[in-house]
Amino acid sequence: MFSEDVSLASYTTLGIGGPARFFCTPTTPADIHIALVEAQNRDLPVFVLGGGSNLVIADSGWPGLVLRPNLTHQVGLTVGAGVDWNDFIDHCVSQNLAGVECLAGIPGTVGATPIQNVGAYGQEVADTIVSVTALNRKTLAIHSFSNAECRFAYRQSRFNTEELGQWLILEVEFALKENAAPNLTYRDLIHHFGPDTSPTLTEVAATVRQIRAQKGMVVDPADPDSRSAGSFFKNPILEASQAPGTAPRFAQPDGRVKVPAAWLIERSGLMRGETLAGGIGLSSKHILALVNQGGGMAADVVAAAKRVQECVHKTWGVVLHPEPIFVGFPGSTELPEGATVISSELPQ
Repeated sequence: MFSEDVSLASYTTLGIGGPARFFCTPTTPADIHIALVEAQNRDLPVFVLGGGSNLVIADSGWPGLVLRPNLTHQVGLTVGAGVDWNDFIDHCVSQNLAGVECLAGIPGTVGATPIQNVGAYGQEVADTIVSVTALNRKTLAIHSFSNAECRFAYRQSRFNTEELGQWLILEVEFALKENAAPNLTYRDLIHHFGPDTSPTLTEVAATVRQIRAQKGMVVDPADPDSRSAGSFFKNPILEASQAPGTAPRFAQPDGRVKVPAAWLIERSGLMRGETLAGGIGLSSKHILALVNQGGGMAADVVAAAKRVQECVHKTWGVVLHPEPIFVGFPGSTELPEGATVISSELPQ
């Protein structure tokens, strides 16, 4: 039931990653259950792969089983984890369902969105998720988590923090607003549409994709700047006294401020399009993205990310933390500070 020695590079938006010892694409929860039981019987560490964005997979690959679930059912707004995220958004805006239109153009699958609490252009999925149904990879029990139980915060949830690697998302239930106005709180959208306008949800989603494409943030084989893991660094949330005095800042509910990571990087002596390590450099369109300029390796990504961190810290005294998850790196690897890691050495 498993394929063997499957290169993972072609399954990631960075185009980087060594081989999976075993690989499987289950299409039903029952298939997933069978695969996990087989992996347990064979003492295989398991990694669950979605759309392949927001990942840095080690050059050595994954020494166990890589599961790439393809659960594509949809009943109303209860959506299988394997449904393409942009297909879901297109369905929603065509039905005049508001709440996710500003998240258009983000690559990946529906099941990946609650893990990181995906957000952009004034929206995040935590605003609209009702529940997440997931399978416990150790006990094989299925549990439904309410929005509150998901413990959403900026770019995080229970699924990528204290319970990282414990759950396999099966489906996500959303609550959207029928015939509601689109979200036009983000500066780029306000500038594009101007005051006193009433764009449709479809128009907003299309505009978001256009803006993202201009930044190389929509996967496009013809655009080398889109060969990335997406925005590589989180916007730091700091005490107001720690934020650089000249930096833009956005007030947070707890009194702290969010500072744009791109602003910090661009003013730390780094340039768009600059090669940082091996075949990895900064996007020529959006300095927040590390791109595979050709022949890049995972080790180059690590070195490039650390260089950006060092430059920003030296200039501003701020440590940027990476957004992508680092997968399969040996424990001896010195990864960028603040990296989220899924190691084959973790209990499965």
